Amino acid sequence: MALLLLFFLLLLSALPRDAAALTRRDFPGGFIFGAGTSAYQVEGAAAEDGRKPSIWDTFTHQGYSPDKSTGDVAADQYHHYKDDVKLMHEMGLDAYRFSIAWPRLIPDGRGKINPKGLEYYNNLIDELILHGIQPHVTIYHFDFPQSLQDEYNGLLSPRFIDDYTAYANTCFESFGDRVKHWVTVNEPNIETISGFDDGTLPPRRCSYPFGVNCTGGNSSTEPYIAAHHLLLAHASAVSLYRDTYQVTQKGHIGITLLGLWYEPATNTSQDAAAATRMNDFHIGWFMYPLVYGDYPPVMRSRVGARMPRLTVEQSKKVSGSYDFIGFNHYPDNRARADKSAFNLKQRDYYADAAVIVDPVTDIQEGYVEPPCALGKLLEHLKLKYGNPPVMIYENGYGDIPKTPSKIEYDDDYRSEFLQNYLEVLYLSIRNGSDVRGYFVWSFLDVFEVLYGNVRRFGLYGIDMNSERRTRYARNSARWYSGFLNGGELRPVSPSWKAYGAA
Repeated sequence: MALLLLFFLLLLSALPRDAAALTRRDFPGGFIFGAGTSAYQVEGAAAEDGRKPSIWDTFTHQGYSPDKSTGDVAADQYHHYKDDVKLMHEMGLDAYRFSIAWPRLIPDGRGKINPKGLEYYNNLIDELILHGIQPHVTIYHFDFPQSLQDEYNGLLSPRFIDDYTAYANTCFESFGDRVKHWVTVNEPNIETISGFDDGTLPPRRCSYPFGVNCTGGNSSTEPYIAAHHLLLAHASAVSLYRDTYQVTQKGHIGITLLGLWYEPATNTSQDAAAATRMNDFHIGWFMYPLVYGDYPPVMRSRVGARMPRLTVEQSKKVSGSYDFIGFNHYPDNRARADKSAFNLKQRDYYADAAVIVDPVTDIQEGYVEPPCALGKLLEHLKLKYGNPPVMIYENGYGDIPKTPSKIEYDDDYRSEFLQNYLEVLYLSIRNGSDVRGYFVWSFLDVFEVLYGNVRRFGLYGIDMNSERRTRYARNSARWYSGFLNGGELRPVSPSWKAYGAA
């Protein structure tokens, strides 16, 4: 941790005296700038043209979102994708990251392809390419078909691997002639915790005392089982793509992880060890097998027999199963050593790590989180995991408006947030990190998985009171467009520097 601190202090000293002189031309040739969304969060048309429910439809219709909202309409991109692509083109995006809804393309989870779903994604991809925008496609982004969940408990069954691989094959076969960047799975290192440990998100499985009011489950075992099957499904899809499609389609394939970074809550050695351990649990859970072919030793020793085993054949298939690694990065967390957790007879993910996590929640207008955690994460990947090619697929600022229905253009705090992160990203690349793209979350206001319609991340706002879900450009959209079209990063009070590298 001390070495990372020293590294970042040196990095800060290397900032250009006039930070506003930084332009997109300072980034490596071929570097990709984009923005993103995901299917359930933006498409709407939840019951149209043959689409069937996902576990997220079931979840939101049971009233579990903070504001009781659903993704039934969301930003209604299903009906307005041409307008949105035009806005992307005008903004100057190189790429758009989106996901394919499994229950729209194959409504029953396996079997027949929905022709209307196939038509929609073909049209969206063609429209993007017509406007010179790269499609970056996530195959599975949380919205697991409810039919398969009902049939065999979804990710808890090894049957998921075969069904997912068949679905991925349909995507490669249908769209791979035009899609050159594939992501197999989005954030498996948090879907498993929220869905199978604390039960806050679908399919809402957990066990007492780690979660309440769940639909069944075992927090001590199920997160590890679900993660194991997601890892094997990822490796299966990568193997299929490389063996059957990659030579002719000439694309790239990877996985996207949630890239939170954990700092010690205090300057004690116990909390420093807890932060290191939590980074191994959170990032290493998938990075370690992807690079070294097995789960991290600290997880093996602490989870014990509850940790699934990778066979020799599985280890070979998993190791190296990526052309790039995507990371969704948001403000850091604080880790405190939990001395009592490891003595409990029943343990979950956080108890196994013997860590109490204090999320940084003070993300309000007027306060901008220091972006140093992104630099530390990238340095960690460089030192521990061989400096893999990285795409930052999500990074953004969510505000909670005082009057949700009011259209507000002024979001300079979002522009400041993005500028600060781009400066740190530039410095990390200059220091040798192999980062190849940066995507703002989100292009539009979307249905947020943790916040419903309460918190807004969009460069473009959505008038949710309008039947047509009217789009409007916030100041941050104009700021990002200016940068993408050759402008300098404007000086918007980069207050994060006052935090140093803490």
